[in-house]
Amino acid sequence: MLKGYVPPYNATVVQKLLDQGALLLGKTNLDEFAMGSGSTDGVFGPVKNPWSYSRQYREQRRRKSRGENEHADWLITGGSSGGSAAAVSALTCFAALGSDTGGSTRNPAAHCGVVGLKPSYGLVSRHGLIPLVNSMDVPGILTRCVEDAAIVLGVLAGHDPKDSTTVQDPVKPFVLPSLTDVSKLCIGIPKEYFAPELSSEVHSLWTRAAGLFESAGAEVREVSLPHTSYSIVCYHVLCTSEVASNMARFDGLEYGCRCDADVSTEAMYAATRREGLNAVVRGRILTGNFFLLKENYENYFIKAQKVRRLIANDFVNVFNSGVDILLTPTTLSEATPYEEFIKEDNRTRSVQDDIFTQAVNMAGLPAVSVPVALSSQGLPVGLQFIGRAFCDQQLLTIARWFEKQVQFPVTQLEEIMDDCSSIFENEKLASVSIKQW
Repeated sequence: MLKGYVPPYNATVVQKLLDQGALLLGKTNLDEFAMGSGSTDGVFGPVKNPWSYSRQYREQRRRKSRGENEHADWLITGGSSGGSAAAVSALTCFAALGSDTGGSTRNPAAHCGVVGLKPSYGLVSRHGLIPLVNSMDVPGILTRCVEDAAIVLGVLAGHDPKDSTTVQDPVKPFVLPSLTDVSKLCIGIPKEYFAPELSSEVHSLWTRAAGLFESAGAEVREVSLPHTSYSIVCYHVLCTSEVASNMARFDGLEYGCRCDADVSTEAMYAATRREGLNAVVRGRILTGNFFLLKENYENYFIKAQKVRRLIANDFVNVFNSGVDILLTPTTLSEATPYEEFIKEDNRTRSVQDDIFTQAVNMAGLPAVSVPVALSSQGLPVGLQFIGRAFCDQQLLTIARWFEKQVQFPVTQLEEIMDDCSSIFENEKLASVSIKQW
């Protein structure tokens, strides 16, 4: 829909980075209009997870596959901001921006072994971010460590007169204090997040992480978020409803793709949207318009808004009970092979992969996914920390303490170059030189 379109202005987050001297390398691939959880539906094709080519994963795969083509079954990055997570994971940049509506920054961060931060709603300007769900969208930050995420957030946070939803109060610099004593902290473990689909490895790492805090003197308490079971359905009703409204601007008149249909304006609208938007986007628009029909509005949209308030209140009640931070899984399992992932449709995958993340967006809270360990497959597993609204500094301080305890390994990608060398030799492209990392 936006092929060849050159924006006439920078997003506020981009301009703030430029003002601080950052070098922007380029744009990254994602699910079309950020609608997906695997980065498999982008117009440029799917994003491949750099861990597909890591030494850690390939060593495990060699032991099990025995002779199969180890490059055939590459892994998805998660989504929708999969390109940004892949760029950071592949060591090509210091940090990357994504967008987070229901987990689109934290999900790929967990699959790619990087830190994914979703700031509090209103802390970072949305001006220039193509809206998916205005009431939940937040620009996300992807980095290789928590300290880097805090540095970037310190640049991006603050009021923007071009975004009425940003916080009015001045924001202090995000300098993370050194945390050595966690004995005064209370860590909450939501019992509703023990989902039946949760892999045994993620469950085990989650339990070990809680034990890590407990052994360091922190209080670890099981808590309840009673409306969790309704959250994913509530999220999709509200998400598709706002999508239907936001996507109405892409009509082929003012900018972007325009079909040649000249029968009528309505025919041009329909043809442009049919050709310019993929099936996933069109499906969400149609679903949202159904929920917003006059006869359905009260039963779907209004009811979902009421449930959203109950979900937000669950978090308020937990934090008011003395809990400082919530510790949960980020995803149900490690990254899935592409061929396995596409066996399910986009909506089904989004329901599965957003189960632990979307409630945070509906409540407007900050959350960060931190890589914790490698699975038996040699793939990264991330855990999520959820904080109080606008307590992003406390959230990142605790996340950094945890990060130092687990010492997650860096992706070992150097063997890619060895493989590239052998491929070029096999194809008799001896004139191409490969520079080793």
